[in-house]
Amino acid sequence: MSFPLLTAAAVVPAIGAIATAALPAAKRTAAKWLALLFSLATFVLALVIAFRFEPGAKGPYQLTESHAWIRDFGVRYELGVDGIAVALIALTALLIPFVILAGWHDADPLEEATPNRRWRPTQGFFALILAVEAMVVISFEATDVFLFYIFFEAMLIPMYFLIGGFGDGAGQGGEERAAGRRSYAAVKFLLYNLAGGLIMLAAVIGLYAVTADQLGTGTFSLQQIVEARAAGKLDIATGTERLLFLGFFFAFAVKAPLWPLHTWLPGAMAESTSPVAVLITAVVDKVGTFAMLRFCLQLFPEASSWATPVILVLALISIVYGALLAVAQRDIKRLIAYASISHFGFIIMGIFAMTSQGQGGATLYMVNHGISTAALMLVAGFLISRRGSRLIADFGGVQKVAPILAGTFLIGGLATLSLPGLAPFISEFLVLVGTFSRYPVIGILATLGIVLAALYVLVLYQRTMTGPVKAEVKSMPDLRVRELVVVAPLIALLIFLGVYPKPLTDIVNPAVDHTLSVVDKKDPKPTVQVNAVPGGGRHGHAAPDQDVEAAK
Repeated sequence: MSFPLLTAAAVVPAIGAIATAALPAAKRTAAKWLALLFSLATFVLALVIAFRFEPGAKGPYQLTESHAWIRDFGVRYELGVDGIAVALIALTALLIPFVILAGWHDADPLEEATPNRRWRPTQGFFALILAVEAMVVISFEATDVFLFYIFFEAMLIPMYFLIGGFGDGAGQGGEERAAGRRSYAAVKFLLYNLAGGLIMLAAVIGLYAVTADQLGTGTFSLQQIVEARAAGKLDIATGTERLLFLGFFFAFAVKAPLWPLHTWLPGAMAESTSPVAVLITAVVDKVGTFAMLRFCLQLFPEASSWATPVILVLALISIVYGALLAVAQRDIKRLIAYASISHFGFIIMGIFAMTSQGQGGATLYMVNHGISTAALMLVAGFLISRRGSRLIADFGGVQKVAPILAGTFLIGGLATLSLPGLAPFISEFLVLVGTFSRYPVIGILATLGIVLAALYVLVLYQRTMTGPVKAEVKSMPDLRVRELVVVAPLIALLIFLGVYPKPLTDIVNPAVDHTLSVVDKKDPKPTVQVNAVPGGGRHGHAAPDQDVEAAK
């Protein structure tokens, strides 16, 4: 039996979470280093997975593991990765060490205890981060629907405690009001996602009942269900398939989040520490968009096509609505949260454009958005911790006293607005091209999000970094060594993937092609005008086979 690499990638951070939580209360520094060590070990395993993965190899999934689990209900411990999963596992494993380093002092004991927060369990903070990592990684690996559902829901518990128990501390109105806002944001996060999960559970049970009725034995295996449908052994009635699709999609749209199910995100990100905010939007929320590709499209291809027009309209609303609200924000972290809602609209639009450019761009967007949002939010967290306020109006002239901080903030912001030469530009461009080729009106209207992104990013930078130096900012220190270690690799990745995205596209494209083949969708054929050629050429419209060659 080969080494269970996928299991190890999920088990290592889980063991790290238990080991970190078990350390005595006085061993706070040891807990930090132990958590960082386990996160780095997970990153090494993610790199091994990426190097072991063979793009274009036969079969949809590689490094597979399959073992009987709950035999009576057809539940299996079944893991496998395609190119999309490999990219997102690498993103998760890459970001967690930076999240831990950025939050190095976020759970330190307070010098002055307050009635609402007498102590801050350092061990618990870092153990919860590792627990989230373990659950996210196995969610990307699971090819059994029930196994995926368990960890899709279980990750809500550590996230609830991270949001509610370890707040920002830079809000307005005193500690008591801040504690109340944290509790409200944590409960809202939990209730929204639990509601989505319960609806999905009903759909999971319905899917099992359908397979049991038609195949003779119920199954949750994604690959088995897809193969049974392709062979004509499983034929889900149209109405039933659409209901099951809606059950799955609703849960993923809450997690993503998609308008109008987005309202939990701004509060959760604003009231969390900046590293936890990165964990929410750059890591956890990606499970929702990933699951749309892996489960919604492959399990319910007809229903996916049926729902596409409505989903594209909702994605377009998310793009424009999120960007407009970002422009109007006075709180730095809320601005970044609403910008993320707009970006998730682009991702979902690319997924349901049903083109190779759209879905390839959406997958790249998941990775690039994770890196760019992490860079911007973490630098914003360093800025906020120095000033003790999240309000944009409380800053001014920072670039004169902390030029490195201002410079990294600018690069993170430019990546957020998808400046050419930085990684998100390629993703956004592919999504828009892929959408325009099939739905030109939606593609054109979505470009408004680009214009608004330039507005909210540049206005944010102008109001915080330029102008006269405010009195409260004059003594602000520049980035320290630990903070540079966090930010510099993310900036370097944004530039590298902006110039040379081929390592990602080579991994992702075969998985996108497989997904499109399951949904039975092909890219629209372009029509190319052929001009007259001197010496006996012809002009007019090219034949269909020539269209493709000309497009190439």
